[in-house]
Amino acid sequence: MSFTLAIVGRPNVGKSTLFNRLVGRRLALVDDQPGVTRDLREGDARLGPLRFIAIDTAGLEDAKDDSLQGRMRRLTERAVEMADVCLFVVDARAGITPTDQIFAEILRRKNAHVILAANKAEGRAGESGALEAYALGLGEPLRISAEHGEGMDDLYSVLAPLAEGFAARNKLQVPETDVDVSGEDDEEGPRKPTKERPLQIAVIGRPNAGKSTLINKIIGEDRLLTGPEAGITRDAISVSADFMGTPMRIFDTAGMRKRAKVTDKLEKLSVADGLRAVRFAEVVVVLLDVGIPFEQQDLRIADFAETEGRAVVLAANKWDLEEDKTEKLKELREAFERLLPQLKGAPLVTVSAKTGKGLDRLNAAILKAYDVWNRRVTTAKLNHWLGAMTEAHPPPAPGGRRIRLRYMTQVKTRPPAFVVMCTHADQIPESYGRYLTNGLRESFDMPGTPIRLTFRDQGAKNPYKDRKKSIPSRLRKHVEKGETGRKD
Repeated sequence: MSFTLAIVGRPNVGKSTLFNRLVGRRLALVDDQPGVTRDLREGDARLGPLRFIAIDTAGLEDAKDDSLQGRMRRLTERAVEMADVCLFVVDARAGITPTDQIFAEILRRKNAHVILAANKAEGRAGESGALEAYALGLGEPLRISAEHGEGMDDLYSVLAPLAEGFAARNKLQVPETDVDVSGEDDEEGPRKPTKERPLQIAVIGRPNAGKSTLINKIIGEDRLLTGPEAGITRDAISVSADFMGTPMRIFDTAGMRKRAKVTDKLEKLSVADGLRAVRFAEVVVVLLDVGIPFEQQDLRIADFAETEGRAVVLAANKWDLEEDKTEKLKELREAFERLLPQLKGAPLVTVSAKTGKGLDRLNAAILKAYDVWNRRVTTAKLNHWLGAMTEAHPPPAPGGRRIRLRYMTQVKTRPPAFVVMCTHADQIPESYGRYLTNGLRESFDMPGTPIRLTFRDQGAKNPYKDRKKSIPSRLRKHVEKGETGRKD
């Protein structure tokens, strides 16, 4: 998806109808009664060759208190700030209202890309309202009919140039993952971070773990809002820093609580934004509160980062408050190995975001994790290792059918991915895959990083099957004449 499009406007102007048309399904409830939509709804939209995320929002109303309308308005404004493009829909038949004027001013301040659309403009009934829309100062209005699909070509012609710009931006920001290994002698190593392409870090964790405080200490200024209250950070904010000589872009994210506890709509949006930040990161720092480490949500967060294939570093914060540091560190390491076996060997460091102690250990752990994430092992070394591993522990023989592991090669980095060519790949148990994965970590110094190991069937192929047999010259002339030399 190249960009996000937020559809906003007064109640009952046709936002949900347009949303349903863009996503190609009736995801949003539509009714003549205003105010049906109260929550944010996202959908994968398409318009011609364009692919993007459409967001249906609640109707904008002039309410600023804590009433339902006020909370709905704040949620919609938040969506406007997050979206790449904002589509402001007005009712061409009803004409421009004072409320439209108010929200047009808000949109000019909050979003750089605002498209004005006069909906219900089919026929003569919408002509006057479409002309009035010029007074909003948002450029020429697009005359559309969400119900009948009119004006979609005009909307595409406006979105297409913007989409190209966002695609170029995303290409620069999204890290390279699942990079194909080009050849045996490729020894260039990991990409060296520069100011133009810094190392991208996401700091995630539960609320009040100290994420914003830690980032402020890294960059050396109080750039991010902090405080004793949990949940101050609402969205993923990126800051650039030179962290002990390494250019980095660090994403501060909203605290992630258990899904059952996330009832506030704004918090749901914030958590989703934090998860998107993980996908923009190369290394994910999971920040723990040393007083209550490894709660269920911490485990889910770390597992999510591993599933996304990112390098992971665990950092236990508020270390300055701990009295028996030796015993606590022992407890942390034991709990880590027991609860997160899929990240066995990942760096676990202790820090104090308040005092700045341990930042050198955190920096070294990030660079180590990044290096391992880019680790490259030659095929010769892999096959020598595979022979030793299968000799020490041969694969099982289900039903008496022996499984042969023929050869192994690395196909990708970021994270490291390996393919084992074998027989009866579908009958290899998961336990044997874990045995090889753990062996890769230990033998080739790849602690903690996600490792992708795939078994692929290769039957007992005869390499000479398609080659013609060599015929002695003394017999060739008889074969060409069809003489077999055999007496029947």
